Formats: sequence, C-alpha cells, structure tokens
Amino acid sequence: MSERLLGGFEQVVLLVVLRLSEDEAYGVPIRKEIENRTGRRVSRGALYTCLERLESKRYLSSRMGGATAERGGRAKRLYTVTAAGISALRLSKRTLLGLWSGLESVLEGTPS
Repeated sequence: MSERLLGGFEQVVLLVVLRLSEDEAYGVPIRKEIENRTGRRVSRGALYTCLERLESKRYLSSRMGGATAERGGRAKRLYTVTAAGISALRLSKRTLLGLWSGLESVLEGTPS
C-alpha cells in the first residue's frame, strides 16, 4: 500500500493535470494552476522532477504535442493521468479521510 500512497505534492500535480484540458496539461499551465490554487510558488525543477516520478510510477503518461511559434518552435510535453493514477488518488483520498475522521472536535477547538 505505501508504494501507491501519494505524497502531498504528487496529489496536487495529479489533480491539476486532471483539471486542465488535454491540450493545456503541460509544464507552464500546470505550474501556474498549482500556484493559483495553493498560493505556493513552485520551482520548475520541483515540478518536472515530480512529473517524471509520476510518469515512472505509471500514474501519468505523456506525449509530445506540436511545435508552436510562441515556444520558439519547440514542442510541448502534454500529460494525462492514467487509470493507475486515478486509483492512487482514490487510495490517498480514502486514507486521508480515514485519518481525519473523528478529529473534527479536536481540530475545531485548536486555535489557528
């Protein structure tokens, strides 16, 4: 089970890739969406390391899109969440909800 349990940043990346349209799920928009939704800055290195790790785990697949003029003729690497990635997200969600369960009263009494 621990092999399939995702880290927090891995979850964020997979969820953002799911939210973006197929032709928008490449590095720059993924990074912007993470920053917009979490309020955290994300370095390119951290993002691409995570994308590579998720692809090696087979939670993401990628393909090269067409070259574009605004990118100086370079192609985009487009990402898609795989069925294994969806399963890993479901497992992580169930696990975290189980951990949160029963702690509401403790957490409500804790000052923020």
